[in-house]
Amino acid sequence: QVQLVESGGGLVQPGGSLRLSCAASGSIFSINAMGWYRQAPGKERELVARVTIGGTTNYADTVKGRFTISRDNAKNTVYLQMNSLKPEDTAVYYCNAVIVPIGRFYGNDYWGQGTQVTVSS
Repeated sequence: QVQLVESGGGLVQPGGSLRLSCAASGSIFSINAMGWYRQAPGKERELVARVTIGGTTNYADTVKGRFTISRDNAKNTVYLQMNSLKPEDTAVYYCNAVIVPIGRFYGNDYWGQGTQVTVSS
């Protein structure tokens, strides 16, 4: 059984910062790509940032230069540092990881439960 648990969301003023964390636990053989997605009310879920096992990153154009994704492979954890937050960043943020469980030969997509980020004055 594999689980992703997120933390770090909350309410912040425009221009502020937040750091999201997502820890994977359970019967894990290996973790490939890890990433963050978000979904605002009435909109589809979209990719925010992604990092491969080798450390290659990619970002949505709307967050480039403001958000930084990183991972700690020893802790099976991915982080999202969000700076210069804007009201349009308000959404539920979901952690995603491609994980190969122990005993399997291929990876599956796993999702966290989501954490609310609200940017408002």
